[in-house]
Amino acid sequence: MTRVVSIYLPDLPTDRIRRADPSIPPEQAIAVIARSGSKRWVSAADAAARKAGVHVGMPAAKAQALFRGLMLVDADPATDAAALERITLWALTLYSPIVAVDGIDGIVMDTEGADHLQGGELAMVTKIANQFLAKKLTPRVAIADTWGAAHACARAVSRETVIVPSGETARAVEKLPISLLRLPGKVVSDLRTLGFQTIGELANTPRAPLALRFGPEIGRRLDQMYGRLPEPIDPIRPMDVTEVSRAFAEPIGAPETIAKYVSRLVVELCQALQQKGLGVRRADLLVHKVDNTMQAIRAGTAKPARNVAWLTKLFKDRIEKIEPGFGIEKLSLVAVIAEPLTEVQKASSLIEQEIVDIAPLIDVIGNRGQRVYRIVPVASDVPERSVKRVSAVAEETGSSWSLHWPRPVRLLSRPDLIDVIALLPDHPPVSMTWRGKRRRVKRADGPERIFGEWWTRNSEFDAVRDYFVIEDESGERFWIFRSGDGIDAATGSHKWFLHGIFA
Repeated sequence: MTRVVSIYLPDLPTDRIRRADPSIPPEQAIAVIARSGSKRWVSAADAAARKAGVHVGMPAAKAQALFRGLMLVDADPATDAAALERITLWALTLYSPIVAVDGIDGIVMDTEGADHLQGGELAMVTKIANQFLAKKLTPRVAIADTWGAAHACARAVSRETVIVPSGETARAVEKLPISLLRLPGKVVSDLRTLGFQTIGELANTPRAPLALRFGPEIGRRLDQMYGRLPEPIDPIRPMDVTEVSRAFAEPIGAPETIAKYVSRLVVELCQALQQKGLGVRRADLLVHKVDNTMQAIRAGTAKPARNVAWLTKLFKDRIEKIEPGFGIEKLSLVAVIAEPLTEVQKASSLIEQEIVDIAPLIDVIGNRGQRVYRIVPVASDVPERSVKRVSAVAEETGSSWSLHWPRPVRLLSRPDLIDVIALLPDHPPVSMTWRGKRRRVKRADGPERIFGEWWTRNSEFDAVRDYFVIEDESGERFWIFRSGDGIDAATGSHKWFLHGIFA
């Protein structure tokens, strides 16, 4: 069943300003000022400015008088629109083949079949919100059965994520204001004059009088929100994208027919990529149906590829997921991500060299929703920074692991706080309580002191950790550390943490 994600970016103008100038302090309040003739007003305000009482629509002079330290920046709608388009193109490469700009402050995407690749809808929307926050963007992410419902819920709720269960659209939107129906402002104003406040009130009103006075737009928006009328998403595409398509005079629907035309499209796409010296890394098959709906299948490769047989297999393995409905009128194949690929001539030799390429295996596993990567060392003494993930087919870095001290086979992603009994400053614990279970320490080795990396963060200038390898009465071994040197409070909190588990 189709599920739609709406990403609302309420602070896009101020977030863009901060991203363009990282030197702006986080506590600095920012307001964006729009103007029309001699009139100047606040068109956007960040959280700090809103906390001080500044709000959208307030005269600029009043906002400046209200908050002396307010930073005023002239509105630039064109730059905001360009930034939103770049963000949407970035989302296209990460989340779904069907992603589009939604108004001036949002993104909409069809995530049908994508949630299981992320561990479910909750994990998916949480990951989306976290990735936008990591980009210093303030998101509100909602998922629902329809574009209209997701759009409204993302803008009505102040939480970062909202999940409307399948089939619960009517209950979720009935109390939302009519301004979230995406109707023209004049229509919304007139409806409020007539006494309508919520979408539920409007939905339970006979259509004929509303259509007679306001035309068909209200009924169309209501039907789209409740899923009675399809609302296709026209996906965004990069300017230089490589795309091939095939339209049909008569709709097709048989799996073997779909497979035949997919094979032809793959050949055409590979020919187009060869002319540009490119190989595909991620390709989307877009299925346009006669009922004005769309379905998409995404396939990725571990490294640039133009192998017709292999790319055809990646798509044919998933053709059974296509639901043709009343028929398919068009197929499009798009190389969303393409990278340079040059032909490599094999060296002549009387002895045949066997070269094992694991990229096809990685492609198969990756297209089933599993992430495949390698772990490589990083030059850092801080354990959680000493490794990083790279592509499974990335070039060798030449770095090696430091084996001066024993390291656990399992390193926790975040150190767990533990309770210990220990004599400061250099003695190991005599007991440890972790996750409610008390363990008596029979053997211990340490301390191994690790200093903070002051060149990474100023707060680590004096920071230290003292690590111990301990063994409890059952023979289990753990890697624990004390934050600080046990004497000076400036070096750490002196709390204890469990960071790893030995085999």
